Amino acid sequence: MDDLLAQLRAGLPAEALITDPDITASYAHDMASFCDAGAPAVVVLPRTVEQVQHVMRTATALRVPVVPQGARTGLSGAANATDGCIVLSLVRMDRILEISAVDRIAVVEPGVINAVVSRAVAEQGLYYPPDPSSWETCTIGGNIGTASGGLCCVKYGVTAEYVLGLDVVLADGRLLTTGRRTAKGVAGYDLTRLFVGSEGSLGIVVKAVLALKPAPPQQLALAAEFPSAGAACEAVCEIMARGHAPSLLELMDRTTLRAVNKMANMGLPESTEALLLAAFDTPDPAADLAAVGKLCLAAGATEVVPAESAAESELLLQARRMSLTALEAVKSATMIDDVCVPRSRLGAMIAGTAAIAEKYDLTIGVCAHAGDGNTHPVVCFDHADADESRRARESFDEIMALGLELGGTITGEHGVGVLKKDWLARELGPVGLDLQRSVKAAFDPLGLLNPGKLF
Repeated sequence: MDDLLAQLRAGLPAEALITDPDITASYAHDMASFCDAGAPAVVVLPRTVEQVQHVMRTATALRVPVVPQGARTGLSGAANATDGCIVLSLVRMDRILEISAVDRIAVVEPGVINAVVSRAVAEQGLYYPPDPSSWETCTIGGNIGTASGGLCCVKYGVTAEYVLGLDVVLADGRLLTTGRRTAKGVAGYDLTRLFVGSEGSLGIVVKAVLALKPAPPQQLALAAEFPSAGAACEAVCEIMARGHAPSLLELMDRTTLRAVNKMANMGLPESTEALLLAAFDTPDPAADLAAVGKLCLAAGATEVVPAESAAESELLLQARRMSLTALEAVKSATMIDDVCVPRSRLGAMIAGTAAIAEKYDLTIGVCAHAGDGNTHPVVCFDHADADESRRARESFDEIMALGLELGGTITGEHGVGVLKKDWLARELGPVGLDLQRSVKAAFDPLGLLNPGKLF
């Protein structure tokens, strides 16, 4: 420990090091449930690339594991510390280095907040689409590490679609530049995509070139109430099959609606079993909403309420934004799952989750990015009740198994981390797992970067 601190101090300012155990303990974990976390030896908060390189050279020389972190808003334990590790928090590397309206790119450091980037580019008539629910607090580096998504993914895609290039400090301290800042580029293997979603296991992202789009028109939304989740899922399939391109298509099940109603008195009728929210940012969103409203009614919607202004749209979307907070109020703890299935199997996923909730006598609410099949079953349980906690974990596993059975994946946007590493092996299979471990070994032969995550 003394040798580690001495070598770190040789290349870092005093304010970059935290050794007080009461403070370092606060950096031990992210927001995931049921994920073990160790006690870090030290927390380092660098401000420059050179400081990150010094940390990695020191870690390699002394064989000390390094756990990179952003804002720790993740839900899989990917940022959890291991005993005796260096926690490398990138939150102080928070500058926007460049915004180019001509090239439609932003060049940023990893610690900049998602919402800060979004607002900065909006001032120049540009748009950075990825919008995780934690966008006001999560960092771009963390978004890249977990390949984050958000409400807009149905039209605009996830973080991976917007990362053109990266500067990455490797495990041995070398600086690697990947990708490009041009609109096209196919030179060599796509190492940029390899780092997106790697959860800090291959290198430390210290700069990112992000692709931007022109700012779209203001979106308008509608809310459609359904007598069953199955009917709402039928509407989703029809909307997508007819070629519509909503900027948002979200679904909330009965359990989630009851929780939101209880918390905020939204006034939704008790007969509503599912709520579908759709929005368009097209040149004529009212016409698109009218067409989608007809499809919802044909699928069995009991009421369709289109907004006539941006303010009305925001009111309609409030229920979806409250979903997680409302479900967290149901019990003392929640486990937020992240299973993505083909859109055509969305109805089966929601029905299967309801059956799992009944089997384990638990409250499980589902809100979903319905347009891309990404469901978020939220298991509510009493953390102090050992039996209920056990049932919560078992139900969580059954939900992931259901997703795989339906041709889906164990995570659409939250990542693997500690929480789902056993399930990753099942999804990849032995050949895929062996190859991924080989990739990890090529970049990090000593296994120092974020050990114990992914596999």
